[in-house]
Amino acid sequence: MVGKGSLNHNSREFYAPNVDPSRSHLNVEFCKEDIRTVYHELFDAAQQRYNARQTRSDRRIADYYTKISSSKQEKPFHEIVLQIGNKDDTGIGSETADLARQCLEMYVHGFQARNHTLRMFSAHLHMDEATPHVHIDFVPYITGSKRGMDTRVSLKQALAQMGFVGGTRSATEWNLWVQREKQVLADIMREHGIEWEQLGTHEEHLSVLEYKKQERSKEVKELDSAIAQKRTEVEKIEDTLQAVQKQVVDLDKIEAVSAKKALLSDRVTLPRSDFESLFHAAKQYVVYRRQDEQLQKLLDAAQEKIRQLESVLNSLKEKVNDLTNRLAEQTSHHRQSLMLERARRMQMEKENTRLKREKAGMVALLRKHGIVWKENLFTERNER
Repeated sequence: MVGKGSLNHNSREFYAPNVDPSRSHLNVEFCKEDIRTVYHELFDAAQQRYNARQTRSDRRIADYYTKISSSKQEKPFHEIVLQIGNKDDTGIGSETADLARQCLEMYVHGFQARNHTLRMFSAHLHMDEATPHVHIDFVPYITGSKRGMDTRVSLKQALAQMGFVGGTRSATEWNLWVQREKQVLADIMREHGIEWEQLGTHEEHLSVLEYKKQERSKEVKELDSAIAQKRTEVEKIEDTLQAVQKQVVDLDKIEAVSAKKALLSDRVTLPRSDFESLFHAAKQYVVYRRQDEQLQKLLDAAQEKIRQLESVLNSLKEKVNDLTNRLAEQTSHHRQSLMLERARRMQMEKENTRLKREKAGMVALLRKHGIVWKENLFTERNER
């Protein structure tokens, strides 16, 4: 998965012994940019801002790429290599090799959008070796840094800004990110009818559990935020509803209205001012009633949404707890296995030491009787 990063090899500016040049025309070059140009694009403005703040000339950065190239903490770029299967099941020329090529192409096309803090500048699909595979080279960077340049190279922080936060020695930012990328490729493979057969060590299994736990925890946080937002909306609706319900028609004006019976008719007559008061009160009542009904519907819908979100949240919390327990069990089992392995190794070392001593004693005894020990052969000394 992780490569040292040989740009000349990736672009076939030189050929390694395992490359078949007759098939190099089948390779795909997705992108190939000069890394120095990429550094100018990403960091020149930040470098100028940083240098402008420096009062001492020796603290100014002349060339950021050169600085990072000589750094002991960061690398100028990183590379991942992705391959599906091996030469036995996905060898070049087979039907599955073509499917693997399609999967890898889809993966590369989505890489940059998925990893916004990893600037991809070189990506090549190789079809001239034993198995289809891709090399992706990228510059990890962060923005808004409070230390040094505000935009700078940092693999750890670049992954953290995408939500990959390490917690244990095995569950580092890099391992969690790699696990996510493997899962993305596995999903693409599944769309093409290829199942990912997960082979690996116990540490890799722990990384998978850590990754799943982190993903579920992120979903829990998002749901918590959504529920809090909905509750805020409910509070606003309730406040508005209460305000509407408190708005009452001016009863004093209505009670002051006096109606007079019209002559020779069942109708009554009102002064214009009284009629307008009644008419205004009636309109207010209709408006308030409609507002009341609309707000009540909004309130009911918001509360139902909260109930749904809380149900999903509780389910996710159960999954997080389950993953936490499984992770603890796996970690405990792993530690016990390590302890047993150390004990077994110590016992073997003791046994080895004992056998060496016995061997030394036997060799000395044989020499005493004129027999020379040579590796696994006994030869009798010819004393003349």
